Amino acid sequence: MVRNHLFSWEGTDSQGRRLGGELSAASPLLARARLRSQGVRAPRVRRKVAPLFAASGRRVVSLDIALFTRQMATMLKAGVPLLQALEIIREGIDKQAMRTLIGDIRQEIASGNSFSGALRKWPGYFDELYCNLIVAGEQSGALDVLLDRVATYQERGALLKGRVRRAMAYPLAVIMMGFIVSAILLVKVVPEFEAVFADFGAELPLFTRSVVGLSDAVRQVWYLLLPGVIMGTLGYGYLYRCSRRVRDAQERISLRLPVVGGILRKAAIARYARTLATTFAAGVPLVDALVSVAGATGNVVFRNAVAEVRTDVSSGHQLHAAMRRCGVFPSMVVQMVAIGEEAGALDDMLGKSAGFYEAEVDNAVDNLTTLMEPAIMAVLGVLVGGLIIAMYLPIFQLGNVVG
Repeated sequence: MVRNHLFSWEGTDSQGRRLGGELSAASPLLARARLRSQGVRAPRVRRKVAPLFAASGRRVVSLDIALFTRQMATMLKAGVPLLQALEIIREGIDKQAMRTLIGDIRQEIASGNSFSGALRKWPGYFDELYCNLIVAGEQSGALDVLLDRVATYQERGALLKGRVRRAMAYPLAVIMMGFIVSAILLVKVVPEFEAVFADFGAELPLFTRSVVGLSDAVRQVWYLLLPGVIMGTLGYGYLYRCSRRVRDAQERISLRLPVVGGILRKAAIARYARTLATTFAAGVPLVDALVSVAGATGNVVFRNAVAEVRTDVSSGHQLHAAMRRCGVFPSMVVQMVAIGEEAGALDDMLGKSAGFYEAEVDNAVDNLTTLMEPAIMAVLGVLVGGLIIAMYLPIFQLGNVVG
């Protein structure tokens, strides 16, 4: 898929009036061609380059897409025509990147493309699942209903993802701060105490000598250690983005982590059930829906499991039997799916399963945060408090040394 870039342009219309603006296209030539089709002659078309330290608020994020979807559903339910709805929404948005995106979508539709076809021009913002649901809405004549379902799906997905990220980020951030403070103490504070103790000529306690030795080691290699940590972090981030094997390995390991692994597993099950419920309710055939569901689970273990389920369903097996066979999904979800298939209410039972596991993730994150606080305080106490105690232990011997 060709990636579009943002271009700024200046030119004149057929009446000689000077105009200017921004649009996205794959190249300057295509940008000029699009402007010519609108009767604009633009000799000056330049690609806009984002500043190196641009604020993240200038980028289009998933919450922007969810808000756009909700607004579109509301507009279409009120009977507003599609092009007019896009223009109203564009005028009401302050973020320039989102205004440009909506304007380009409107131009595509005005040029004769369908809504789903226009969205497919920007796969980074509108994935295959999103576009397939819009296609189902266009074909059934219920685009407003499908947009409402997609908006609900995205909002719940963003909430779930935010919960999981907070559960992972909070303890890591606090522990990282503890290591940074400890490093500062080892490099700056401990040597000062060491110089004071050396003047008295007393033998230091074993614990203090160990900390002083650690301080000497850190001071000798800190100029190598710090760049090494930075380069290692950047290198791993590059490998994670570029290598499917690295991502798959991390996703498998994450499911085996204590406490956090259980949260990630429940979140993947919730995404599976919510995505399948949304697509099935939209009228997407089950075999086709499972293609989108596999990518939405967010974990290679469940992605491979859904691929196995799709193969079994394509061979004539019932969904609940295929899910039980792969051995990844809990019995409760399998039973709920079986009941849904027997009662002809599969989307409803999948929705209930998704709601249950979303609530489980919420409770698990709240409990994790509550339980982690004393554990984090204990870790910080050992790291920082241990260093301070090691430095003050010799002070209790100073009286004997002076005497």
